[in-house]
Amino acid sequence: MAGRGVGCLWKRHVVEQLKQRDRVQRQAFEEIIHQYNRLLERSDLQVVFSERLQTDKYEHQNRHDLSPGVDGGRSDSLQQEMAQMRIKHQEELTELHKKRGELAQNVIELNNQIQQKDKEIQSNEAKMQEYHQQISRLEGECRDLRNSLTDLERANQTLRDEYDALQITFSALEEKLRKTTEDNLELVTRWMAEKAQEANRLNAENEKDTRRRQAKLQKELADAAKEPLPIDQDDDIEVLSEEAAKGTGETSPSRQPGRTPSRRVSQPPPPPGGLLDSISNIFGLSDSVQPGFVPSDSRRRRSVNSFGSPEAAEAPAACADVRVPSTALHIFDAHDGEVNAVRFSPGSRLLATGGMDRRVKLWEVVSGRCEPKGALTGSNAGITSIEFDSAGTYLLAASNDFASRIWTVDDFRLRHTLTGHSGKVLSARFLLDNARIVSGSYDRTLKLWDLRSKVCMKTVFAGSSCNDIVCTEQCVMSGHFDKKVRFWDIRAESIVHELELLGRVTSLDLNHDRTELLTCSRDDLVKIIDLRTNAVRQTFNAQGFKCGSDFTRVTFSPDGSYVAAGSADGVLYIWNVLTGKLEKTLDKGHSSAINSVSWSPSGAYVASVEKGSKAVLWSDM
Repeated sequence: MAGRGVGCLWKRHVVEQLKQRDRVQRQAFEEIIHQYNRLLERSDLQVVFSERLQTDKYEHQNRHDLSPGVDGGRSDSLQQEMAQMRIKHQEELTELHKKRGELAQNVIELNNQIQQKDKEIQSNEAKMQEYHQQISRLEGECRDLRNSLTDLERANQTLRDEYDALQITFSALEEKLRKTTEDNLELVTRWMAEKAQEANRLNAENEKDTRRRQAKLQKELADAAKEPLPIDQDDDIEVLSEEAAKGTGETSPSRQPGRTPSRRVSQPPPPPGGLLDSISNIFGLSDSVQPGFVPSDSRRRRSVNSFGSPEAAEAPAACADVRVPSTALHIFDAHDGEVNAVRFSPGSRLLATGGMDRRVKLWEVVSGRCEPKGALTGSNAGITSIEFDSAGTYLLAASNDFASRIWTVDDFRLRHTLTGHSGKVLSARFLLDNARIVSGSYDRTLKLWDLRSKVCMKTVFAGSSCNDIVCTEQCVMSGHFDKKVRFWDIRAESIVHELELLGRVTSLDLNHDRTELLTCSRDDLVKIIDLRTNAVRQTFNAQGFKCGSDFTRVTFSPDGSYVAAGSADGVLYIWNVLTGKLEKTLDKGHSSAINSVSWSPSGAYVASVEKGSKAVLWSDM
């Protein structure tokens, strides 16, 4: 309604202005038009008078012709009067013609002005129509904007209501989480107490069982000593040397087995678990639990010594000869998306890869090909690094979901999930005892974890995002976003030394005797740091080599003679450590930037993965 009222007002104003202009212009030209009409009338009268005078003239001439003598004098006077009147009338007529011409010129000018005013009126009417259209369009836009504003106000109100509801829900969930955390801590405390009681009870039972077996053994030995044992000279027992006993079980052809006379016991052999078991217990050959030792998962503890000691585990393959790769033996799609990490097992039999598809995949290296063996699942985000323990039994992986995870390689089972970081975990490594790990995160902290208790033992604030970690027995070395390599003492939780490079540190690796540290940084340089002097000993670079990301991993060869690194253009570069020169460039395998490289402990293979989905197995075969 307000819009209609405004439209009527301006229309009424335009009409009033037009009427005002009409009145002003009519008053200005009305007198001229009136005078012009009067002149026209007088001109018509003059024409009439002129015709009458002509008529009178003819009559006088006729009369003069009829009576020339009588009226001669009077006709002369009449002619003079007529001449004067004619002159006067001619002057008046001339004046009237002159005024008529002026008035005609004024009329023409007025007509031109009227035409010009008509054109102005037409243009104004056209502008008025345009303004009407613009006003209509703007009114429509105003209506649309009012409708949009109304919708936005409704949506805003809805969002406010939802936000309030979510805030209430969040507060309730936060309170619930707090209570759950408290309950969890209480349950963990109670569980630990129960486990301690159970361990004490089992240790006591084992101690009793050990004493009982020792007493039984003493009794059996005493009984056996009382009975005479006849000796048969024809029967003898082969005795092997310690070296032969550790071999395949066959006697060495260069060493004949010694012979000792055997004794035949007249009594029947003791039942299983009797004499032989007791002797085994005395010499520590039994799997039974000794006093003070908790026997949970005893078989696994014997093989890897509770996440670590490789006493009875399969030893890593020794590096007999390192081969500089020259050929891509196998190019295969490793993951659905980017592949971030690659690592050989200590025995070089398995290859592990981790990608953005949240999986760790295991591949068996057979005859120069990688055959799929299985996948380790459980991560909620992309994998950033991979590490085998020294026995190859467990696999440790860091991921972008702020956690590190441990799987058993044989059955692909997820054993532990270590959470506590507030950012992406970019690297995780086993310490040399395999019972502890160190993890470095984007949250600028390093954490030390105990795998027996499954808790974080220490947290160290590094001051910068940690991109990679390597470990010695008592020292942890970390590479950071602020271009520094930091050396940490595990026992003191403090920085022993800092070394600043020229670019962000992307990768660290140790040589076989742990005396040299390999670094890669975003200044496209690969360097070797002598850990005995904490100084850069050697620098490698090459034309075309470019570090592709903040997480590009490089590696030593198993004997420390070569260095392998992948470039952003998909080329694999290999340098000779002894000469410091570029040994080989391999460019026929990858189509995108290489993220990580791993050299097999046997020295026969090199594996590399890229930002695409491919992995390449290299060798000199």
